[in-house]
Amino acid sequence: MIQAWIQRYGRRRRLIAAALAAIAVMSAFVATRPTPASTVLVAARDLSPGPLRPDDLHPTPLNHPPAGAVRTAAAGRVLTAPMRKGEPLTDVRLLDSFRLPPGLVATPVRIADAAAAALIAPGATISVLAAWDGGQPARAIAEGVRVITIPPPAEHTSAHGSLVVLATTTSQAAELAAAQAGGHLSITISPNLK
Repeated sequence: MIQAWIQRYGRRRRLIAAALAAIAVMSAFVATRPTPASTVLVAARDLSPGPLRPDDLHPTPLNHPPAGAVRTAAAGRVLTAPMRKGEPLTDVRLLDSFRLPPGLVATPVRIADAAAAALIAPGATISVLAAWDGGQPARAIAEGVRVITIPPPAEHTSAHGSLVVLATTTSQAAELAAAQAGGHLSITISPNLK
């Protein structure tokens, strides 16, 4: 039977081999074909957290954009973390896309020492201390809170310190507001242990 098969199809084996080779080449071409480029917004220069201006980002075609890449206008939206020139903007970098866990609110506070605020970045875990005039010792009023964003220093730094937005509970937010009204806020920085 094998002998009969060889006699019958042996003459066609070159044709069969050529057809299989063609199928292999086509399969390799389809597998390695580049995906069509998708236009996303990328940083036009190194960017600091804060409101985005129209010239901060420009559309660029990318073959493999990251998940959540922003493709439409982002001017006026708030960037929560620094970006390097050429880096694609993703939805998790924007404050309006940032999802706080249930029970937490975004709380802006002014840290008295702007230089201390420059030591932290979005995602850092800090504790906020309050000190009042009159010689009372400082006390912690919000411990282990996460930094959401730090608006650009040029726009929000004053003689009264630097603005920082924190994820806090509503009771921590109330204590922070009361402490800001009559005292000065400072921070301690916790190591981010994973």
